[in-house]
Amino acid sequence: MLRALVEEIRRRGADPVVLMERSGMGDTRRILEERGVFALAGELGFSVVVLDELPREEWMHVPAPGSHWPEGFWLPAALVTGDPVIQTCCLKTHRFGGHFTLSLKNSVGLVARWIPGMGHDFMQDLHRSPDQRTMIAEINRFYPVDLVILDAIEGYARGGPEQGEQITPDLILASRDRVAIDAVGVALLRHYGTTPEVSRGRIFDLGQINRAAQLGVGVSRPEEIRIVPVDTQSIEWSETIREIIDREG
Repeated sequence: MLRALVEEIRRRGADPVVLMERSGMGDTRRILEERGVFALAGELGFSVVVLDELPREEWMHVPAPGSHWPEGFWLPAALVTGDPVIQTCCLKTHRFGGHFTLSLKNSVGLVARWIPGMGHDFMQDLHRSPDQRTMIAEINRFYPVDLVILDAIEGYARGGPEQGEQITPDLILASRDRVAIDAVGVALLRHYGTTPEVSRGRIFDLGQINRAAQLGVGVSRPEEIRIVPVDTQSIEWSETIREIIDREG
């Protein structure tokens, strides 16, 4: 997936390409090494930024007034320089309070857990809060995304994020709208049968999606979502997802 993405970005004339990553469930550098990311970066000539190792001067504090973050949070300053931002994510449920991890929750990986010289654990603010899903949505208000690519070749309909009940939609979803793509991702999970937290109620009433829509991160209503199949194999899927969005959105 990463190889295909970098090669296509390059083919369209973008350079340099920089990958930013932080793993919430292990040592980021070690995981990237084990997955072959540094080797691929050397082969294709793109840069890798391990966010856990970023110096303080390269972080930007977001006070987030009116949000549910008690101390605000910190994002990489390079995110708001005006360069195009492409976010890649997967189709998964999440058993640690987020309920599902698509594009909105993927943004948690951009937030610093620790800032050099500070003793505060910003991830504890998130994971100990009863407003966790609202806080996830609020991150997305403060950085731009030009394109989201959601890898739904495989996914988890229960469990997650690192293991669970595997499903194989064999789809790649793409959108400029984080709310729309998350709503479609939830519809996919519901099609397969998923957790009570993800299945219950209207899609746009789910915490992450509801707050993100309120904040103007993306579309505000299910009726605003357009689902466009790019090949004949995708037509049936687009009709299935559209029916779920219309019925449960």
